[in-house]
Amino acid sequence: MAHALPLPTLKQATRLWARIGLLSFGGPAGQIALMHRELVEGHKWVDEGSFLHALNYCMLLPGPEAQQLATYIGWRMHGVAGGIIAGSLFILPGFLAILALSILYVTLGDVPVVDGLLFGLRAAVIALIAQALVRLGGRLVGNRVLAALAFAAFAALYVFAVPFPVVILAAALVGYASARAGSTAFSGGGGHGTGDGLVEQLPLPATGGAVKAGTLFLALWLLPVALVAAVLGPGNVFTDLATFFSKLAVLTFGGAYAVLAWVAQAAVEQFGWLEPGEMLDGLGLAETTPGPLILVLQFVGFLAAYRDPGALDPLLAGTLGAVLTVWVTFMPCYAWIFLGAPHAERLRANKALSAALTAVTAAVVGVVANLALWFALHSLFTAHRPSGIPGTRFEWPVIASADWPAILLAIAALVAALRFKVGLLPLLGGSALAGLLLGLAGLA
Repeated sequence: MAHALPLPTLKQATRLWARIGLLSFGGPAGQIALMHRELVEGHKWVDEGSFLHALNYCMLLPGPEAQQLATYIGWRMHGVAGGIIAGSLFILPGFLAILALSILYVTLGDVPVVDGLLFGLRAAVIALIAQALVRLGGRLVGNRVLAALAFAAFAALYVFAVPFPVVILAAALVGYASARAGSTAFSGGGGHGTGDGLVEQLPLPATGGAVKAGTLFLALWLLPVALVAAVLGPGNVFTDLATFFSKLAVLTFGGAYAVLAWVAQAAVEQFGWLEPGEMLDGLGLAETTPGPLILVLQFVGFLAAYRDPGALDPLLAGTLGAVLTVWVTFMPCYAWIFLGAPHAERLRANKALSAALTAVTAAVVGVVANLALWFALHSLFTAHRPSGIPGTRFEWPVIASADWPAILLAIAALVAALRFKVGLLPLLGGSALAGLLLGLAGLA
């Protein structure tokens, strides 16, 4: 029988969650890899089986999976208080950073120094995502069937533009049907806790408190939305932000990229909150600051309220818009975790459901590969053309539009991360410095 892992005190865990929150660059792939490195490999406070089961479950939820993973593991380690601390510290540094950058964005405009720093950090982010993809693929795709499923998920998304929920549902059905048919392809090597030798050692907290907390967070989400709508009425920018992003909170499967097209279309064409290029600016800020990538929505909420402040000071209105957007985006996340986690812990008793979750995790490796390629292409090339292949929906980069300084800097960051195993902070610092120098030279 496996020995229980020595758990840290809540104070020790809080310090580590604060560190993770400050260093959680690189989007969900990099953030999940960072948590694994700190919690499983480094401090050995969480075993592999518990970590991967939590990851499997969070991949099925709407909203930012990395933040929900932090909340879930925090709950497993220290109950409801641990979950709230972990999830909140994961958000707070990014929220403050994007709020400050949003204020600078509307007050300073284009500044070569800032542009250069962001230019360099984008190269580091590409390297971090590639590094995380290699680690996740090696850990979560343990046999040819899982590898084929990961590739099929990538092709479905990138080549054929199949909606993300369809890809995930198809993967779950494949795993479930395979297990029901007696196959063991999805019972080992896929990162799930039952049947693959990954014995879970992390204790299960009392579930009653989690249900009460989940109910409370549902109220904290829905009551302010109803209050804003009742007091300000329809058509007010704060009412629109509260209702639109509340709807989004229950439909954001696949993370920020999966809903960017919808958000961009609504923000630009329906509400007139942003110009088309500003959505990409917000994504760049979210990519190069810690915290969930979905904090790009905070940038949208800030600009929306800043440009329609009513009787308020524009900067105050923008700040309130950012806070409201983040509130209605993340309050549901705590509800999903605390209401669902006690039931998710029983899933491993059902081999078919366990296999379905393992298949989903393998498919998510393909999803991350799709996101990594999308970001690299749109960061390194400024123009794209349709593939021209019947039945496909992907684009080729236009070579003549290549941003060669960005490409060379990204290659250097990739070599540093993958070949020389340069640490996170040196990689970010070196890339930012290189970008700053290129910006001052007029090349960024």
